[in-house]
Amino acid sequence: MRRSVLDPFYTALGALGALFILATLVVQVVGIAGREFGFSMAGLDAYAGYCLAAGSFLAMAYALRRGDHIRVTLILSRLKGRTRYWMEVLCLVVATLLSAYFAWFAAKLVWGSYVYHDVSQNVDATPLWIPQLSMAIGLFGLAVAFAEQLVLTLGTGKLAPGTDEAAHVE
Repeated sequence: MRRSVLDPFYTALGALGALFILATLVVQVVGIAGREFGFSMAGLDAYAGYCLAAGSFLAMAYALRRGDHIRVTLILSRLKGRTRYWMEVLCLVVATLLSAYFAWFAAKLVWGSYVYHDVSQNVDATPLWIPQLSMAIGLFGLAVAFAEQLVLTLGTGKLAPGTDEAAHVE
């Protein structure tokens, strides 16, 4: 895979995503232990959900860059040559536009929640812009990763490594 100046950004997002997935585990274990030992902490389920969402969104760009995203290759694998290349370019254009669109709306959601002081309806009453921020950052990273892949594909005239696989498996 070709190295990029943006790789440290993708790696940082992936590491943050992994930390949030680990935090999901820790929060769940604390909740289970609390039930076993007779104590309860309000809002643990909400925080587990926030951590899980943060981990998922933050890891998207890293997963895409490593070829770990699930790809539906049913049609693309049957195409050959320039037809395959241009279909891949079309897919990258659509993916870039959609992820940028979602990132922009996620950023608007974060800003609106911040401005209007929206809080969670759960017991925790967390300001919603805090957990929503990870979604906006993750979607921004994904949009950047798709845009970079589009530029690389158009610039080199070659498909990205791993585009023949349904998913990268180690």
